[in-house]
Amino acid sequence: MTVRLLTNIGRLWTGNEVLSNAAILVHNDRIAWVGRAPDLPQSVPGVVDDIVDVDHVENLGGALVTPGLIDAHTHPVYAGNRYAELAIRTGGSSAASITAAGGGVGSTVTVTRGTDPWTLCNGVRERLRGWLLSGTTTVEAKTGYHLTRDGELADVRLLRELEKEPMMPRVHVTFLAAHVVPPEYFGRQREYVEAVGAWCADAAAAGADSVDVYCDEGHFTTEESRWVLASGRNVGLLPRIHAGQYSRRGAVQLAAELGCASADGLHHMSDEDIAIMSRYGVPAVVCPATALQRGQLPPVRQMIKHGVQIALGSDHNPGYCGITSMSLVIAMAVSAFGMSVNDALRAATLGGATVLGAPDRGVLAPGRLADIVQWDADHEGAFAWSFGLKPRRVWRGGTPVQ
Repeated sequence: MTVRLLTNIGRLWTGNEVLSNAAILVHNDRIAWVGRAPDLPQSVPGVVDDIVDVDHVENLGGALVTPGLIDAHTHPVYAGNRYAELAIRTGGSSAASITAAGGGVGSTVTVTRGTDPWTLCNGVRERLRGWLLSGTTTVEAKTGYHLTRDGELADVRLLRELEKEPMMPRVHVTFLAAHVVPPEYFGRQREYVEAVGAWCADAAAAGADSVDVYCDEGHFTTEESRWVLASGRNVGLLPRIHAGQYSRRGAVQLAAELGCASADGLHHMSDEDIAIMSRYGVPAVVCPATALQRGQLPPVRQMIKHGVQIALGSDHNPGYCGITSMSLVIAMAVSAFGMSVNDALRAATLGGATVLGAPDRGVLAPGRLADIVQWDADHEGAFAWSFGLKPRRVWRGGTPVQ
C-alpha cells in the first residue's frame, strides 16, 4: 500500500471545478481525497490513520495541476513515413491523385506489412511514450495498416502488451480493419466487408475495446459500415465511426441509429447532422490538426451550443499529423475551432473519458484513477499561449513517470 500527498498546488483544475491552494491524497492508484489544502483531513478511513504517516509528500510549488489528458483518436500502429507525399499534397496535388499514384493509406499498408514485428513494435512504443511524457495518460489507438486478419489481430495484441510496459499510457484499442479495401480484395469490396465483420469476434478476444469504420467517399458506404459496426457491437465492441471527413454520406445518421460511442472527424456537417447528434446523444471527436490540413473545420461551436459532447484527438497518423502532444491539440482547438480554454481542456479530459467509456478517469475526484499532471504554468490559460505546454511531472495511477 502506498499513500502519496501532493500539496502546494497553486491551481487545481479538477474537471468539475477550479481550486486554489489545493492538495490531492492518493492511495495506491486511486484518488482518496481532493480539495483545498486547509481542508485536508487529519485522517482518511481505510487510507491513513494520521496524515503525518503518508509515504510520500510532494510539494508542487504552486503549479497548475489537471487530470491526465486523453487523446481520443489516433492511428499509431504503422511503419515508415509519407513525408514526400505531404510535400506533394501541400504543393497542390489532390488526395485522389496521390492515391492513384500509389500513395495514401495503401502505401503505408505496403510498408507496414513488410516491416518485421520487432521494428514495428519499437516504433509504436516510442510514439506511445511520447504521449505519456507530454501529459497524455490515456490514448485511443487504432489498428488499420495491415488489413489482414492475422496482421490486424497482431496489432491489437501489440497495443495490449505495450500498455503493460513501464512508461506507457493507458491504451484503448480500436479495431479498424475497415480502413480501406486492401489491394488483394480489389473488385471484391463486399467480400472484404464480410470478412472484417467475421474478424470482430477474434479482435474482441485479442483485447480490442472498440470497432471503427471509415464511412466516407473512397472508403466504405453506410450499408457496409452498418454491417461492420453491428458485427462488432454484437461481440461487445464499442462502435465508433469516421464520419464526414471528405463528404456527407449518412454517417452521422448511422452513428445515431447504432448508438455509436463517437462520430469522429465531422469536417462536413449540416445543421441536421448537429441536431441528430444532439437528439441521440452521439459524442463528437474533433481533430484540429487534420481539419487545418484539409482546410475544412467542423462546426464545433455550433455543436457545443446544441449540447453535443466534444472530445479532442490528435489524429496522429503517417499521412497527415505526427502530433503526440495533447496540450498542443488543446491550443489548436482554441485557435482553430474558437473553443474556450475550459471547453478545450474539458474535451481533452472528461470528453475523452466519455467517448472511450472510461468513467474512472478524466476528472480528479475520489475513487478516480490518479492520472495527474503538474504543468509548467500556474493557470490553465497557459494552454492557449504556449502551443505545447510542457508538463513538469506526470503520475499514471499514482506512480510518477517523470
